[in-house]
Order: sequence, then structure tokens, then C-alpha cells
Amino acid sequence: MSAVRAAAPGPTSPVPPAEIALRPGISAGRIVALLLRQLFLYRRSMIRSLEIIYWPVLDLLVWGFLSVYVARLRGGAGVAVAFLIGGMILWDIFFRVQQAISVSFLEDVWTRNLVNVFVSPISTVEFLLATMLLGVMKIVVIGFLLAALALALYAFNIFQYGLGLLPFVLNLILAAWGMGIITTALILRFGQGAEALAWALAFLFQPFSAVFYPVAVLPPALQAAAWILPTTHAFEGMRAVLAGRAVPWAHVGWAAVENAVLLGLAAAVFAWVMRIARETGLLLRTEG
Repeated sequence: MSAVRAAAPGPTSPVPPAEIALRPGISAGRIVALLLRQLFLYRRSMIRSLEIIYWPVLDLLVWGFLSVYVARLRGGAGVAVAFLIGGMILWDIFFRVQQAISVSFLEDVWTRNLVNVFVSPISTVEFLLATMLLGVMKIVVIGFLLAALALALYAFNIFQYGLGLLPFVLNLILAAWGMGIITTALILRFGQGAEALAWALAFLFQPFSAVFYPVAVLPPALQAAAWILPTTHAFEGMRAVLAGRAVPWAHVGWAAVENAVLLGLAAAVFAWVMRIARETGLLLRTEG
């Protein structure tokens, strides 16, 4: 009887550290801590902070002046300006959200902090949620900045289209999350040699996403492949709204369905790679 009493933990028995680390659930506090950790990097580095706006502003200047030239060349077709500048702004939203996830992961690789993150009670889901929120915060800043510059420099007011563009922006954010998670999984699986994918993978799909031109200009075989991408539906819908037509809800629906498939695939791929990483020590080799 005494042995049984000795084996039974009392009400004040401490919970083993391993049990704490493996306890299921998502902590908002840990997500906020991860998010603040990334934001502090921007606060302490002026160059890193300028990078957030440098490339978007440069893209806007290049494509904006090109679109003005095309409009004048074609006899002042203002809709061409709307399509080009609108496409550039929405593409930058997609690219920056995708990049926020993969580059945040690379920050830990470059600083050899990856193992420290994943041996803590922080779960993989919390890590990804923090990077997703970081991407959304970045595009809020970038989106308003680009919209203001487009209005000041090219007299293009994207706000006049109101809520019509919002479903397509949300679908682009979802697609960027899925693409960013897959990119991070590939970097984890193949090491620092694959870190260029953080910048290159999104542009691999740009020609087929009909960012600056309609899907109809693609060859028939490529058109079929293009419609598989949620980004294609988002940009086709964007052009319909910018042309003054009603919101094409069919494109919104198809993009949402394809995003659900993409996010499910991304979650499965990342979980599979993380399982392999923990079993084979990929986390240590990634930092090597």
C-alpha cells in the first residue's frame, strides 16, 4: 500500500518538462513572441526596414512609367494603365506574403537559431502562424504606400474600386501562404543550397498566372494549366473589376477551392518534411 502511495503523484507534483513541450494546443502568447522577434529585427536594422519598401517602390516606378508609355502609344487607353499598375500591386502583395514565410525561416538558418526555436515548446503551427501574420502586416504597409504613389504619380486610384478587389486580394494572400509553406519545406529538405527558391519559386508561376495579360493570350495547352492556379483566377477577376464589370464570383469561388487544396497540400508536405527532419537531424544539417 505504501508503494502505491509513493507511486501516485500528489496534487503538487511538478509536470515533467517533456510533457510540457509535447502538450497539444496553440498559444497566442508564443505566436506573438515569434512575431515580435521578427519585428525587432526590422527595428534594429535600417537596411532591412528599407528593403520592405525598396523593391515594391522600384517595381511601381518601372511598371508605372511603362504603362503610361503604352497608354500614350495606344492612344490613351486608360484601362491599360489600370491593368498594368493594378496587376503589379496585387502581384507584389502575393510575392511579399510568400516571401515573408520563407525568408523568416531563412533568418533562423542564417543566424543558426533554427534548432533553438524548434527545441522550445513552440510548435510548428505557431511558427508558421507568426510568419503568416508578419506577411499580412508587411502588405498592409506596402499596399497603402503603393496605392498612394500610384495615385500621386499616375493618377490611378485603386481605392475607387472599393470592395470589388478585396476577395481577390484575400485569395492571393491564401495562395501566398500555401506557396510560402511549400518553399520553406523545400529549403528545409534540401538545405541552404535551395534558399534561392525563396525568391525564385513565385516567379516560376508568374507567366501562367496572367498577371499583366489575360489567359487568352496563352497557348491552349498552357491555358488549361493556368486555370489550375488560384492566382490566375485572382488576376482575371481583378481585370474584370478594373474594367468596370461586376465582381466575377465564379473566379472568387474557384480561387478559394484551389487555395483550400493548395493549403492542404502545403500542410501535408511541411508536416512530412518536419517528421523527416526530426528523425534524421535535418535541422542540424540545415544550419551547417
